[in-house]
Amino acid sequence: MGHILAIDQGTTSSRAILFDGAMGIAGSTQEEFQQYFPDSGWVEHEAMDLWETVRRTCRAVLEQTGVGAGEIAGIGITNQRETTVVWDRRNGKPLHRAIVWQDRRTSAICRALKEDGHESLIADTTGLLLDPYFSGTKLKWILDEVDGAREAARAGHLAFGTVDSWLIWHLTGGKRHVTDATNAARTMLYDIRKGEWSAEICALLDIPLSMLPEVLDSSADFGVTDAEHFGAALPILGVAGDQQAATVGQACFKPGMMKSTYGTGCFALLNTGETPVTSSNRLLTTIAYQFDGKPTYALEGSIFIAGAVVQWLRDGLGIIGSASETQPLAEAADPAQEVILVPAFTGLGAPYWDADCRGAMFGLTRGTGPKELSRAALRSVGFQTRDLLEAMRADWQDVGGEAVLRVDGGMSASDWTMQFLADILGAPVDRPRVLETTALGAAWLAGQRAGLYPGMDGFAAQWEAARRFDPSMEAAERTRLYDGWQSAVKATLAHRG
Repeated sequence: MGHILAIDQGTTSSRAILFDGAMGIAGSTQEEFQQYFPDSGWVEHEAMDLWETVRRTCRAVLEQTGVGAGEIAGIGITNQRETTVVWDRRNGKPLHRAIVWQDRRTSAICRALKEDGHESLIADTTGLLLDPYFSGTKLKWILDEVDGAREAARAGHLAFGTVDSWLIWHLTGGKRHVTDATNAARTMLYDIRKGEWSAEICALLDIPLSMLPEVLDSSADFGVTDAEHFGAALPILGVAGDQQAATVGQACFKPGMMKSTYGTGCFALLNTGETPVTSSNRLLTTIAYQFDGKPTYALEGSIFIAGAVVQWLRDGLGIIGSASETQPLAEAADPAQEVILVPAFTGLGAPYWDADCRGAMFGLTRGTGPKELSRAALRSVGFQTRDLLEAMRADWQDVGGEAVLRVDGGMSASDWTMQFLADILGAPVDRPRVLETTALGAAWLAGQRAGLYPGMDGFAAQWEAARRFDPSMEAAERTRLYDGWQSAVKATLAHRG
């Protein structure tokens, strides 16, 4: 009984990672699945694809490693958040494709709710902005648009869940309809202070409470898998949404600790402890994790374009062949050129939340080329992270200037980018030894529940930085560069093409 099976169900692929008794990775498998874009701004998944790729990758990693199901102490699940699934309890079949977190089809519903004066109710209760990003209006859309859905829901035949709930339902053969507090907190239906579903918001959206899963701690007994799936009945002991799982995997357990994950976009979470901090700067108030019925809260800010800006250099402009080329190009850029790229290709995320502005570039000269554009692209990630940190400092005075940022995700592998990040923040940046922090977080949630892994203090003591990037930029230069960025953002926001 010396292993934990971590399921990492993401937006473009499902992964299964097997961790040994020392929290080392024993094996990993991954399978991509199809994305559907049936209309402008619509993004969907076949819900059965999510389940089937999870089942296949779990079986594959056991086969790859030769670890028998009897050696698995528990399963931890982490998942793409806000993605919405509705299924029929009678047969387990989805009523509609899963509506993905990126989907914007419910913009009109959100606008109508704002115009009717419900924005403050949503924010005060859930800690979230009234935005199509979250699950609540996606669920309302399915009930409104699918023939017979409302009648079936009122009769108690339908179940709603984020991806974790959908997977657990199938893993347990329909015996368990549950979620954890971190996923519940992303639905726009959950009262994060009272720790229960909001009857008022559900009534506002005409969502029967009977559709919603039971909410458990992040480490809990979520159910036992049917033996047919993996050869033995395995307990599901840990669940957290992907960004919260990364926060746990980075051992950000003390108030004031921050992590930032750099993938296609960027998500930064700041642990604020036992008290939910209301943001005045359009950050989200959310649950970082929950143990023994007590939530620990966080402020969250999201950047839409991080790693995607490098993809744009490669696929859009064709000036690089691979992401690894950006660092040497940036290092060789002309220091006399001050090129600033505001990568608002799909609008700007926190703290601006402007979906309508578009990207812009400033400071171009005849001498501007791939080197300067690469430097501007990588710098844009640091500048946007500074925006989030400034907003967090404004919202919560306990964030000190010397707060250490723990980083993970693909872009964190770039030394140049991480050094610039430390320089522009004026704070140290730590890159961990184990970069699979999301899966590690899910594994630890399950492993400590199973008694295989150490508790919070022991896990935090084992966390290790592979490298620390200390700021080396002069304060005056840091201020000058950031002032230039802020001017560029202001001009970008003012322009409507």
